[in-house]
Amino acid sequence: MSHVFPRHTKAQLPTAVEGDGCYLIDGQGKRYLDCGDAAVSCLGHSNPQVIRAVQEQVQKIAFAHTGFMTSEPAEALADLLIKHAPGSLDRVYFVSGGSEATEAAIKLARQYFLEIGQPDRSRVIARRQSYHGNTLGALSAGGNAWRRAQFAPMLIEMSHIAPCYEYAEKPDGESSFDYGQRAANELEAEILRLGPETVMAFIAEPVVGATLGAVPAVDGYFRRIREICDQYGVLLILDEVMCGMGRTGHLFACNHDGVAPDILCIAKGLGAGYQPIGATLCTDQIYNAIRNGSGFFQHGHTYVGHPVATAAALAVVTELTSRDLPARAREMGGILQARLEVAFGQHPNVGDIRGRGLFRGIELVADRGTKTPFDPALGVAGKIKKAAFEAGLICYPMSGTRDGKNGDHILLAPPFIIEEAQLDELVEKLSRAVCQII
Repeated sequence: MSHVFPRHTKAQLPTAVEGDGCYLIDGQGKRYLDCGDAAVSCLGHSNPQVIRAVQEQVQKIAFAHTGFMTSEPAEALADLLIKHAPGSLDRVYFVSGGSEATEAAIKLARQYFLEIGQPDRSRVIARRQSYHGNTLGALSAGGNAWRRAQFAPMLIEMSHIAPCYEYAEKPDGESSFDYGQRAANELEAEILRLGPETVMAFIAEPVVGATLGAVPAVDGYFRRIREICDQYGVLLILDEVMCGMGRTGHLFACNHDGVAPDILCIAKGLGAGYQPIGATLCTDQIYNAIRNGSGFFQHGHTYVGHPVATAAALAVVTELTSRDLPARAREMGGILQARLEVAFGQHPNVGDIRGRGLFRGIELVADRGTKTPFDPALGVAGKIKKAAFEAGLICYPMSGTRDGKNGDHILLAPPFIIEEAQLDELVEKLSRAVCQII
């Protein structure tokens, strides 16, 4: 009998015993093509350079509390990230995962305005059908209705405007650009409703991950968002925890949209699964406000800047940049999109196939013509997840796509090292699972 507290107490899970490139292997020797581990394993499961970096760092020093010392891998990783970071991002605050990264971003935004003498700015605006993490602060910012529901009485009050969700929310007859501008202008309307002097930040995912299923914003949307933030002195926080680190074809996902944030959150692909790590990046303006003011960011966790975690991430980012793996994700993502369109493009229950790079989503509908979702009672996403797993494919189906209750999608996030033959395997196994359920 296991004493592990699992995610679901009624699930009987196999034991992962080995990783081999794009595959996980269980205790019975069954191989699973891993294309849905929450967009973590960008390098696959057996990268020798990252493994070596972890081993060598453990032999040197495993832990040093950042209240007393910094470490060589943390310094080198910060330098490498800032070398490639967009805009005037200049400082890196290391944490242990994505939820911690967005939690730190929200606190940093608040402290920044205290340091510059604008204490009335405390309001955060986010978007419906977003997801920013599972700590209470990050969950408050997120717009995932299902995840928020039972904790609602404990959450901080934050505003949520519409997402940029072209498939479901753009009316016929409106251009993609005009739709994006209209959706972005909801931010200005909400800032004015709350009072510009009270708003400190707007947070959004450049490509919405788990909640919507790889939904990118239309062209021009984030440029308008950046203009609005600049006009009203509001900080732009971009959550690239899932879509960043090469996943959507650029090391930083916002490069596709031609904007730079004031604060940026990364995780998942930063450590590629080899160590738990995340990071919050900020501009020199934000950092200098604290350095020239109190000098102390009133936040922190025991394992921030962990030497072994940062050593692993340094090896990961070195692999990503030296081998130009974001470009490979972009190339292979185009091939995957084409394969998915051949397999599912005319399927009566597939409404949309979307995404960027190796971050693709398939939205499932009861009626393709009207875009009507399946009845939630059918549990379509959960059944497809189970059928795909039995077929030897790990993917990421989710329900509640439209509003937290209605809608189903499948999220695909293969390793960047995936080959074309494995893309064929992915599509074949997914097709088998979908046909078995719908």
